[in-house]
Amino acid sequence: MKIFRKLLVLALAASACSAPDTTVYLKDYLDESSSEDAMPAIRAALADCATKKATTLVLPGDTLNIKPAQAFEEYQYISNNDPSMKRIAFQLQDVKDFTVEGNGTVLMFSGHISPFNLERCSGITVKDLTIDFKRAFVSEGRITTVGKGFFEVQFPEHYNMTFREGNLVFRDENNETYPYSSLLEFDPVRKEVAYHVHDYWIWTESSQAEEVGPGRYRFHRDDYGDGTVGNVMAFGASYRNNPAFTLLDCDGFNLVDVKLYNCCGMGVIAQSSKDIELLRMDVEPTPGSDRVISISADATHFVNCKGYIRMVDCIFRGQKDDATNVHGWYMAVEKVLSGNRLLLRWRNSGQYGIEFIKPGMTLELVDSRTMETYSRMKVKGVEYLNSEYAEVTFEGDLTDKTKPGDVVAEDDAYPDVLISGCYIGNNRARGLLIGSRGKVVIEKNTFHSPGTAILFEGDGRYWYEQSGVRDVVIRDNVFDNCMYGSATWGSAVIAVGSGIADREHSRYHKNILVENNVFKGFDHRIVNLYCVDGFTFRNNRIEFTDADYPAFGNPGERFVFNDCDNVKVEE
Repeated sequence: MKIFRKLLVLALAASACSAPDTTVYLKDYLDESSSEDAMPAIRAALADCATKKATTLVLPGDTLNIKPAQAFEEYQYISNNDPSMKRIAFQLQDVKDFTVEGNGTVLMFSGHISPFNLERCSGITVKDLTIDFKRAFVSEGRITTVGKGFFEVQFPEHYNMTFREGNLVFRDENNETYPYSSLLEFDPVRKEVAYHVHDYWIWTESSQAEEVGPGRYRFHRDDYGDGTVGNVMAFGASYRNNPAFTLLDCDGFNLVDVKLYNCCGMGVIAQSSKDIELLRMDVEPTPGSDRVISISADATHFVNCKGYIRMVDCIFRGQKDDATNVHGWYMAVEKVLSGNRLLLRWRNSGQYGIEFIKPGMTLELVDSRTMETYSRMKVKGVEYLNSEYAEVTFEGDLTDKTKPGDVVAEDDAYPDVLISGCYIGNNRARGLLIGSRGKVVIEKNTFHSPGTAILFEGDGRYWYEQSGVRDVVIRDNVFDNCMYGSATWGSAVIAVGSGIADREHSRYHKNILVENNVFKGFDHRIVNLYCVDGFTFRNNRIEFTDADYPAFGNPGERFVFNDCDNVKVEE
């Protein structure tokens, strides 16, 4: 018996010694060349994480320079971003229960590269790190001269610029180009878009520029109006190729204490994923850089997600589009093939290649003019013909109402959304675009949005984004001088912007409660809704002031309701 016990102890000791190391330290993979490019070390560390079934990858602290030359590569269709071959730094596929411990590390990227990509992962946490790029994707310069049909801009000395066929081209130190497709003017003191500014779009890189001095260029545009000398002109990136965090079919993702200063696309884009929490995520311009723009698109974007979405104590400042957009996908009916078969088509090119329809899934069939659901069908089978078309077979027969131009969307489950304690503002366009049919709570936030702060959107004729809220609570927020940007960015602080042609017969959104908020500002427009059944506005305080911005709007249009039912306003 003593010999058996001794052998058992030895066996247990040997087992403990041979147990896999659950923590991998990136510092162990760094060498002299890593100061120039840590990407080879990252690849080696991730490979060992997979081999050892590690639970944690610890980054070394300080700054890691990361270049795309030796990064992972994958062609990706990413919703509301541009499809292309992507270079990826941290590629996580089919990984479970894994943490990237940032340890205060600054990930400094060069060129066109996506920092993190997660596919079919579960239980992933990324925390305590900073993401930045050596060369920003939005180019900024100071306006020095303005005139009818032209303006002049002085760019920083470190900018690398060349002319190509008479057009100004921005480049980085590796001669990579940074194309632009929009112009937007910013107030450099307030670090926000200029008052009642205009978007100017450039459909080619042609901007009729001419050099008028060292780093100083004159741009000709027939539609250019009055600008302000001293303001910043931002040249917006043409593409959304490299989001900071891309999630596809993931279950459980936590982003904790992450600072995101730059990327070429959205900050977080999650597709067909569930249970996502962003805690103390900061999206803002690089501190000390004097820049007005942070990332080049939405701070966050969630499509066809489930479970919960939580954003708590975050900062969404200076991004080139909205703070968040939560919605589903609509595919359009191209043709009724038979009694139970449809040919479907993606009508928005930003959704090409998305394969969200699965056998056993329930789809709603929607009249695209009213956005009202008229049938629900279970999917028997689906065949994706290419990135644009799919054939779907249902278990039962279609209704006679089904016709080309209608749209379909998943109708199985929707995420509960909590947005709490966040700062949202100083960006382009709107604040929150809310389209989930789950329970939505928006509380204790501060909004300084240049357009609508909270927008209920969704349509089946342009963006093809499923919406139609069912239970929304907006409480204990401060709406601070919103609506100072372009007139095209919203009709009121809280508004509906759904593309509904036949509004009289639609009640697309339901049950919205607005209570215990403070609305202070120069613009009289507080609420503008249509196609809503159930809206209550109570115990809110409205403070009108024109001290910071010129007064705007008609006091008689503070609350606008068209084609709505069950509206209660207690001013």
